[in-house]
Amino acid sequence: MELQTLLDMRYQIVAVILFCIGFATLFLHPNLIKKIIGLNLMDSAVFLMLAAVGYIDGGKAPIIVNGITDASYYINPVPGGLVLTGIVVAVSTTAFFLALVQRLYHLYGTLNLEEILLLARKAQYD
Repeated sequence: MELQTLLDMRYQIVAVILFCIGFATLFLHPNLIKKIIGLNLMDSAVFLMLAAVGYIDGGKAPIIVNGITDASYYINPVPGGLVLTGIVVAVSTTAFFLALVQRLYHLYGTLNLEEILLLARKAQYD
């Protein structure tokens, strides 16, 4: 690939790298807080990708000015709306997950998922 192509796709490349880091964190760490951080990294990567896809270099806000109705002149507002909606959902799910983790910590005394599963199985058979 040419250097200019890589520079033009820098946001998409960073989004893919962030997503991979978040995915690895989500599946490789047994700590529940680290899993939540990995999920948030994945969310941020998706938001960055949507924002990068919806951006047009030199484009203007989608408000018709001077009678210009050519769509290529304006930035697409749909990815921005999706990003804002996604941020609200991500914050809500993060708050819910943190509340669940707090309850699990008070119940089992650990944040390690493997230990929680062992303690839960032990409690089930006792």
